This record gives sequence, C-alpha cells and structure tokens, in this order.
Amino acid sequence: MTDAIKSGLRKGLTSYGDPGFSLFLRRVFIKAMGYSDDALDRPIIGIINTYSDFNPCHGNVPELVEAVKRGVMLAGGMPMAFPTISIHESFAHPTSMFLRNLMALDTEEMIRAQPMDAVVVIGGCDKTIPAQLMGAASANIPAIVVPTGPMLVGHHQGEVLGACTDCRRLWGQFRAGDRTEAEMDEISGRLAPTKGTCMVMGTASTIACMVEALGMSLPGSATIPATHADRIRVAEASGAAAIRLARDGLTPDKIMTKAAFRNALTVLQAIGGSTNGLVHFTAIAGRLGIEIDMDEFDRLGLDVPVLVDLKPSGQHYMEHFHWAGGVPRLLRELGELIDGTQITVSGGTLADSAAAADMVKGQEVIRSRANPIHQGGGLAVLRGNLAPRTAIIKRSAASASLLQHEGRAVVFDSLADMDNRIDSDDLDVQADDVLVLRNAGPRGAPGMPEAGYIPIPRKLARQGVKDMVRISDARMSGTAFGSIVLHITPEAAIGGPLAMVRNGDRIRLDAQARRIDLLVSDEELAARAAQWTAPAEPAGAERGYLRLFLDQVTQADQGCDFAFCIPKAK
Repeated sequence: MTDAIKSGLRKGLTSYGDPGFSLFLRRVFIKAMGYSDDALDRPIIGIINTYSDFNPCHGNVPELVEAVKRGVMLAGGMPMAFPTISIHESFAHPTSMFLRNLMALDTEEMIRAQPMDAVVVIGGCDKTIPAQLMGAASANIPAIVVPTGPMLVGHHQGEVLGACTDCRRLWGQFRAGDRTEAEMDEISGRLAPTKGTCMVMGTASTIACMVEALGMSLPGSATIPATHADRIRVAEASGAAAIRLARDGLTPDKIMTKAAFRNALTVLQAIGGSTNGLVHFTAIAGRLGIEIDMDEFDRLGLDVPVLVDLKPSGQHYMEHFHWAGGVPRLLRELGELIDGTQITVSGGTLADSAAAADMVKGQEVIRSRANPIHQGGGLAVLRGNLAPRTAIIKRSAASASLLQHEGRAVVFDSLADMDNRIDSDDLDVQADDVLVLRNAGPRGAPGMPEAGYIPIPRKLARQGVKDMVRISDARMSGTAFGSIVLHITPEAAIGGPLAMVRNGDRIRLDAQARRIDLLVSDEELAARAAQWTAPAEPAGAERGYLRLFLDQVTQADQGCDFAFCIPKAK
C-alpha cells in the first residue's frame, strides 16, 4: 500500500527500513501523550498553530485552535496541532516579505513530514496566509483556511480610528507639526484596541476576502471580527469541514483552479484591495503551475467596479463590511462577473455562498454595480519604458488630479538615502515633482519592503501638501493611500530602467493609458545602462537564508517566490 492511499498514523512513516516497526514506534511515542487506540485509528487533521508573542494579529489563535479541535472531534477525527513560523508585519526585520517564502517552505515540509489526512491553517497578518497557501498548494493534501479576523475599531476624541490607514494619516499630521508627541502617545493606544488584523481593507483583510472567493475558507469567514463568538464557531465548523475534505479527497488543486483565481482577483478589484494581493496570489497560483495574466487582471480593472466602501478607498471598516453581509453579499452584487460554478471547501459552490448571503436592508457599505464607489476596479497595471514588465497603481486610493501627471524626478538611491534626506530642508523638491525610490525591490532591499509609501518631504508637508506622485520597485501596505506606482519590474538592483533615472529627469504617469515613462530617448537609456554597475550585496549575503533568497527570489510579476518552488505553467 502506498502512502497516497494510507491514512492517519500510517501516512508518511519514518524510514527505519521496517514499516511495521516504524508504525509500532510511532504508536509507542504518541501514547506517551495519553491517547487511546480508538483515537489513533481515526482520520488525523493537522492544525497549524501560528501563535506568537510577537504577533498581536494572532492573539486569538489559541482559542481558534481549541475550536478547530472541537470541530474535528465532533466529526469523528483526531486533531493534532503543530507550530510553524509566525510572521507579523511590524516585528519582522528587514521585512515580513523577506520571510514569507521561508514560512511557505516550513509549512509545506511540516505538512509533508507529519501524518495527516487534511490540514487546517490558521493565520492572519499579511504574509501568513499567503505563505500557508503556497505551502499547502505544494503539499497538496486537503486544506482549509481559518483567518484570525479583523480587530474592532478604536476611538479618540469622538473620531473612529483604524489601524493602519489612520496610523499613516495621523503620523503624516505629526510629521507636519499638526499633532504633538503627547497626542500621538495617547493615539497609539487607540489605533489597535483588540486582537486581530487591521480593520481596514489592508493586506490581511484583502487576503482573507480573496481566500474566501477562491473557495479555500468557509462562507463569511473573511470578515467576522477576531473577538466575536462567530469567529470561534467558524473555526469549529472548519474543523468539521476538514474531515469531509479528507474523506472526499478534495485537494487544493481541485479547488484552486484558474477560474477560482480569476474569482479571487475579481474580488480584489471590487474591494479596492491591497496591491500585495496580486503579488501573493501570483505566488500561490504559481505553486500550482497557474500563471496570472497581468493583461487579463488589468482588464478586470476596467470591468469590475469598486463596490466596498472601506478605508483606504472609502470610509468604513471591516466590522461594518461584515454586518453588511460580507463576501457572500459582495459576490451576489458582482453577479455574472463571478464564476459561481467553482467549488469551495464548504462542499457547495461559490454561487451557493452568494445565494445564502445576508441581505441587510439599508446597509451602505456594499454598493450595487449601479452605484459603485469607483467605476473600474481598484488596481491598474502599468507599462512603459520605466516598467517593461509591469508596475501597479491603486487607482481607488490615489488623488484623481495626479492620475495623469508629469513632473521632475527627485531620486533616492536606497531606503537609507531616503531616510537621510527626505526631511532635510535642503532637499530640492517641489509639490509637482515625482519622488523616486529604487533598490527597494525583492533583491535590492532585500525583501521588497512596504516602503513605496514614500513620506511627503517634511518641508512640503508643513506647507499642506497631502499627496505627490511616488514611484518605486518596493511594495506598499494595503492600508496606505496616495498616488503611488509600485512593483516596478524589473527592479533597479538587477539593472531595470528605474536604475537609470537621474535627478531632474521628467517622468510621466498616465493611469488612464496605463503608462509610466521616463522622458529620455532610448539611446540615452542604453548609454546609461552601459555605465550602470550593480549595487553591493547586503552584509551577510555570503551564507544562509539571505544567500538562498538572493539567488532564488523572482520578480514581483512572478510573485517573488523562489524559482525552484515554481513548476512549469500549465
């Protein structure tokens, strides 16, 4: 009997040269935990525990693990929780994206190494669920996602606050001299008042919504607040669903089809979601040999309106989205733009989820297609001589007046260069200039940090400037806003055209025409390229994970995954 048709403790036996002894030894040691033979003969459901004292977004994971265990046992299975790497955006150096692929490898190999018939992955903070789905896709045993859920809103002086869109807004006011340190100290305790992920449509919320549309989590699970009893109940239901997935052999590749990814990307546009969603889902799809067509994604941006009125593209917060009906109600409003025939971990189809949506009367968070927040989706794909292999702009969070703009380049060669000069009164910068940050991409930073939200230079902020065109090969938090071009590919560190920009060059952005161009001749660009030398590698690059990362990481349009993890496209 092969491992593929074995189950429970008989799966993936340790290699001792005697399978009978391997199983005997396994039972000996698992009985040390007090388990009975009856328990050990049941289907085993692995539960990935990503609790960490460094991860406030996962503060509710212990109670979610217990709820999943309860659901598994009520359905007749044996739950086995185990830890993996846990990543929090604010506590990861140099950036959480640098560690996403390491977590994906950890997740994949722990699923492969330990006997389980299905796995429940619990995650929340930005890069966690993408890493888990990348690993689960490669391991390809039945899997289901339980998001940790968004935190509740905060309050300060009668104003509703939410991490981290309001973090950035208020910090900008502080930099401009409009807030005191004492005020900021008080506000810091109000912006993230509970456990859970950011309560705006940042990356964590974006990923949770896309995962539900992909079919990999139960209906409604993306938006339930982290502190709500329904979050516990959906975890229990997910444990029971894992038993059914194991019984039916419903592996991720049968759910995460090309059409399912199109559904997820349609929802990304409709929610005005994070630009990070495109990078992460490109990586997840890549693990299954599915290539995300950037031109097709851009066409979705023309056809799919933004329907969800949430910060940073709108006004509301995730708990309001939930009580308005959540993703099922959004799917219903999207109608034929969604392929409802796609199956989900619920046992039904996406159309079933939409049909069961809570039709809340008078809600104003989820708009109809006749009354969108923005006509056309949240994200657009740009090309041009600065981005031969694409760049991304979040149109729904940009200033309309800057979506067509030409200005003088003010160039920062690195994160350190920007940090040293951005607030200098001697910086030669005007409000209509274009701020350029380079060497902040996958290899250049390394790890493609969320530095694309280049701060408004202090002397301009004090003059009341709120937005400028900013371009980089970095990423941007989904909670951020502004007229910002990101993910310029190829990146500067490998000789992309961004590396050739000089102070004073003219740059033209035309989001309507989907262009970002450096206004110099091809001959001049070629001459500059001939003189270019690659930046020095960071300290420690001679060994370890950093060496692996620099050697294997792909560009943003390929998901920034490791090249050796990506099978050939189907």
